[in-house]
Amino acid sequence: MEFVRELSDEIRDLLSANSPEDARLVQKGLMLYRQGLVTQLQVAETGITAVVEDVTPAKVILDPQFLGLSECSCPLNELCRHQMAVFFAAYAQVGSVSDWVTEWREPVREKKSVVAWGLQKAKDLVKANGLLKPDYERWVSSFEKSFDAIVGAKKHTNPFVVSELFGIYRRRLGASAPVEQEWKLLYELVAEIVSFRKLAVLNEQMGHSAEAVRRSYGYLFEASVDEAEDLVDRIGMQTLPFDFDEFVAKLQDEAFGLLTVVNGLEQHRISLYRLLWSGLFKKTAWREAERERVLQELKHVEDDVNSLPLVVGCAHLSVLLDEDDQALSTVELVNDEVIFPYFINWIEYLSGLKAWKRVGRWIDVTLPKLKGYLDSAEFPGGFHGQTGFVRTVLRAIMPYVSEAHRLDVYERALLSSLPYSYSEYEYMLFERGMYDRWGDLQAYVGMEFQDLPKDRVKVIEKEQPEVLLGMLHQAAQREINQKNRASYRMAVRHLKKLRTLYKKLKRVDDWEYFFEGLLERTKRLRAFHEECERGKLIV
Repeated sequence: MEFVRELSDEIRDLLSANSPEDARLVQKGLMLYRQGLVTQLQVAETGITAVVEDVTPAKVILDPQFLGLSECSCPLNELCRHQMAVFFAAYAQVGSVSDWVTEWREPVREKKSVVAWGLQKAKDLVKANGLLKPDYERWVSSFEKSFDAIVGAKKHTNPFVVSELFGIYRRRLGASAPVEQEWKLLYELVAEIVSFRKLAVLNEQMGHSAEAVRRSYGYLFEASVDEAEDLVDRIGMQTLPFDFDEFVAKLQDEAFGLLTVVNGLEQHRISLYRLLWSGLFKKTAWREAERERVLQELKHVEDDVNSLPLVVGCAHLSVLLDEDDQALSTVELVNDEVIFPYFINWIEYLSGLKAWKRVGRWIDVTLPKLKGYLDSAEFPGGFHGQTGFVRTVLRAIMPYVSEAHRLDVYERALLSSLPYSYSEYEYMLFERGMYDRWGDLQAYVGMEFQDLPKDRVKVIEKEQPEVLLGMLHQAAQREINQKNRASYRMAVRHLKKLRTLYKKLKRVDDWEYFFEGLLERTKRLRAFHEECERGKLIV
């Protein structure tokens, strides 16, 4: 039963022996299993089912293919002690549960010993290196040797070990930094880029699952980008020594390597590359030479190499060179689904420059692609993720909307991203008194009348009551179609409200004509007519 072993590996990656919460979960599941409380066990590749006779019996379904789709009748909506107990019962058919628990706990001991070894190794490296004078090759060699000795020397089955050792490695780099502030900042920036590269390669070699990386050391890549951005800003505020040019040229080579060093981590690699070329490498000649270099690499890119970083890098250089036509031509080399988020980055960058004409052009290109991207891309959190991305887009275009007085552009963005922009669009229409279109929006998203904000309904009832007529007609008909007493009573409530609005609009004849027709169409629904009589709609 290979699928049970694969499930075992997934749970081993998901749970960390270093986490007290995870350790308690495993202990509770193990206790339930060892007490013989797992009954009615059935093990199949399509699902592992059982009942755990806890204080309240829990029905469990483990999905070996997608652990996240597993179910338990207990109140928890995540991996629980009952699911762990069932896993142990299933695993007992292919291996030793005691051995599994021992191996799972082993990384804690490994972590302590490896970290102690890492600390000692770092001390030895500091003694050997001393303070490093400004020499790019010596810096890089020192960083790589330190990384290999402290972080990369052992095969780490436990991803949490990586985070600890990387922390030791980073803290020890500072002991060899130059004393002069201007050189120290450049030293730290080079260390940041080299460390990112080494960690990215190690990450690919270890092959941990994406979830395991996220829970353990994934944050290190984000932190590296943030730290590099801060260093670039600080370097940009000082006068650079003449000797910097030689270092900068070599750092450009290091930056270029980010585009192809691994196949994953695209967002982080691109972010590092973009911030270096936006904030540090500002000479036009440098940027033109780099763009040609990237274009040549794109012509010879291998099939197994992810070309997205190269395409984005090339397009970004064109944006920096004020050549938007070239940038837009370059981005056509990849699908909108993968390139689209970077359009937002360029809009924000150009807004920072107050290049409003260029911003307007990028917005005109971006908005027609928005709906397709929202529907095609996978967002963490599903609908909420899509809604959050729409807010990011709206924030990006807002400076242009305000500067150019182009509220039509903002509304076009809202229309392009429905239903994910519903809250923002609803607010805008209501605040501008566009009640007809507000009503159309509610119909478009299928909003039930009874779920509408009561304060808004009161305002519209006073200012433009006819907007509510169609919504109330539809709401009443939906309730009637349910054909039960409760829905009939709700329909009567809507109809009474409808009658009030018709009277307010001095259209009593229209009401009477409609209601007579409704009674005729529903003459076989005796219960509905009884509710109409009880509600005094029928006198």
